[in-house]
Amino acid sequence: MSLFNRAKQNKFKEFINIIEWTNDTADTIIWRFPHHQTKIKSGAQLIVRENQVAVLVNEGQFADVYQPGCYELTANNMPIFSTQKGWKNSFNSPFKVDVCFVSTKEFLNKRWGTVNPIMMCDPEFGLIRFRVFGSFCFRVGPDPIKFISKMVGADGNFTIDSVSEQLHNFVITKFTNYLAESKIAVLDLAANLNEFSSELTIALKDVFSECGIGLFRFLIENISLPEAVEEALHKLTTMTVIGKLTTNIQPIKPKNGQVHNAIGINSLKDVPPPVPAQEMYHVAFGGVQQGPFPMAQLQQMVQQGQLCPGTLVWTAGMTGWVAA
Repeated sequence: MSLFNRAKQNKFKEFINIIEWTNDTADTIIWRFPHHQTKIKSGAQLIVRENQVAVLVNEGQFADVYQPGCYELTANNMPIFSTQKGWKNSFNSPFKVDVCFVSTKEFLNKRWGTVNPIMMCDPEFGLIRFRVFGSFCFRVGPDPIKFISKMVGADGNFTIDSVSEQLHNFVITKFTNYLAESKIAVLDLAANLNEFSSELTIALKDVFSECGIGLFRFLIENISLPEAVEEALHKLTTMTVIGKLTTNIQPIKPKNGQVHNAIGINSLKDVPPPVPAQEMYHVAFGGVQQGPFPMAQLQQMVQQGQLCPGTLVWTAGMTGWVAA
């Protein structure tokens, strides 16, 4: 073989024939095919697996998008890229283009949290500082170009770590904005995490969608409050449960005149009434009846966290078990 033919063959071998992403990681969102300035052969095979899309990026300009499947990269199969390059359908020379693969799978339980305390003006406590932690679940939306352009950029100089960091910062920013706009009292937020998590999921869906992200669950799992606010929250929770206890478990008492009618009232007018018996309550813990307990002990159970709303209680005179 002549030196010229050997050099020509070696050069031909440098062309890329197959482009694919064998994603074997759990957290990679975007991956750029490493071509190292090597040209792609006309007719090269582009393999896009399930839960992936591939995007051609031509010198910072987005071009064609490919759904899962196998494609021959010819001028006919790259209409947008071919138009950008001014190619005709007969073009069959090697070319350069960035190929970005985007994972469209669901990313579950991505952690988020405030590194620095959030400052919030609370109507009851004034200006307070607190930290928030939680998780969210998302997937890249149906338009991967929107996600890349908003979260990454089209220049190709990006890393997975930077994408993850941007998502984390994005979540905290949107959460902080929501708190400021909704003017939620911090005690209400801390006492109703599940309710506000559901509201935040709805409120943030459209905002995430603008960045090409489909948000389907956003959770606030823990709030780290100043000690004074924690004490106030504990007192508020205790008083709420005790108040519900007092309201819900009043026994049915006999009306005046229905007791001891057979005894002449006049004969007892100089006799002091009997000392009222202390009302005792039975409590169902885990389906097992326990007690009876006096009201003072029930209040102690509330403060210790043993008795909570939904715990069933009963006392004499009640028609059945009721929630505390």
